[in-house]
Amino acid sequence: MSPSSKQFNTAPARSLDQRMDALGKANEVRSRRAALKADLKRGEVNIRQVLSDPPDFLLTAKVVDLLMAAPKCGRVKSARIMEQCRISPSKTVGGLSERQRHELLAYFGG
Repeated sequence: MSPSSKQFNTAPARSLDQRMDALGKANEVRSRRAALKADLKRGEVNIRQVLSDPPDFLLTAKVVDLLMAAPKCGRVKSARIMEQCRISPSKTVGGLSERQRHELLAYFGG
């Protein structure tokens, strides 16, 4: 196969303004997620509230990362919860099916 017949997957060219806007949005999402995780850890926010009606900035976050931010829920317990609820470790909050969301909510007392 010649190099000219290969198809390369490259991102389209973006202007500096587009890159800076994307970087700004990504930084804001990271900051808001970190604040939410800190609130979860302190008990100011209930994980049930977050799972039942997740904010937009949390839809692309991994479920396991959210669980680990909950009080008394470390890496091992989070993995056990995910396994018990039959949820892949790579699943995002926005990608949860109704069954998976319902099982997680039931686990946390609902």
